[in-house]
Amino acid sequence: MSVTQVKRIAISDSPWPWLLPLVSLLVVFTIYPLIYNIWLSFHEFVPRKRALVFVGFANWVQLWHDTRFWGALGVTFVYFTIALVCEIVLGMAVALLLDAELPGFGALRAVLSMTLVIPPAIAGMMFLLMEDPQFGVLTYFLNMLGLLDKATPILATSSLALAGVLVAEIWQWTPFMVLIFMAGLRSLPPEPYEAAMIDGASSLQMFRRLTLPMMSRVIAVAVLLRGIDLFRVFDYVFVMTSGGPGTSTYSLSLYAWQQTFSFLKWGYGATLSLVSLAIVMILANLFIRAFKVRW
Repeated sequence: MSVTQVKRIAISDSPWPWLLPLVSLLVVFTIYPLIYNIWLSFHEFVPRKRALVFVGFANWVQLWHDTRFWGALGVTFVYFTIALVCEIVLGMAVALLLDAELPGFGALRAVLSMTLVIPPAIAGMMFLLMEDPQFGVLTYFLNMLGLLDKATPILATSSLALAGVLVAEIWQWTPFMVLIFMAGLRSLPPEPYEAAMIDGASSLQMFRRLTLPMMSRVIAVAVLLRGIDLFRVFDYVFVMTSGGPGTSTYSLSLYAWQQTFSFLKWGYGATLSLVSLAIVMILANLFIRAFKVRW
């Protein structure tokens, strides 16, 4: 390309010379893998032949009759709902507390944000040790408070394992909600609060009538961001329980990973991933329309 042509492109009014690198990256890293995944869902890897064989809709039919899939989907929804509710409530409570300019709160806000730099797998390992039945500090305090029997291992008990994993999830990602809510609280106008105080409104009334309505869009964006991330939970479950005991913590992402890499059912694993993607897209679009989320 000559210097004249380069100059002509540089001064061109067309946006395509500038958008082309970004569009190329989008095609290579997003659109192509998605199309390949769809193509793969109609095939299955046959180890004996070392080749992919076209199986039509067999993977989709198998998924419909797969009780393990429906169980994993149920666990994922329970995990998603409990974690999201806890993170919103705790995040808002801590954000309201730290919004006050008291001595030491600046350092506390910095400490809270440090949990976000820890990889989820490492956080899972931390809580795996903390919930150890013999020397885990969390187990020790629960025993001391009489909330847990010494002979009951949290992560090896079907009724407690999901709660044990959720503790790690909520501990690590509640500060993310705190940061978002604090940014929203700092942007609220002071005039409505001053008028409410003159009228004698209590703190609870101001929170219900002023803070929550004005924070509704911030809360909606936070719910959307965390909700998408929560639905593909994998790290904590893989590190802490590997889906057990039984299938009590078996998430959809873990099931897709197991089918793809442990059992070499690449086509069925791709089908599970596509279903997970479709559910997230449908839920996110319904949520955006219902709450009129604007970015």
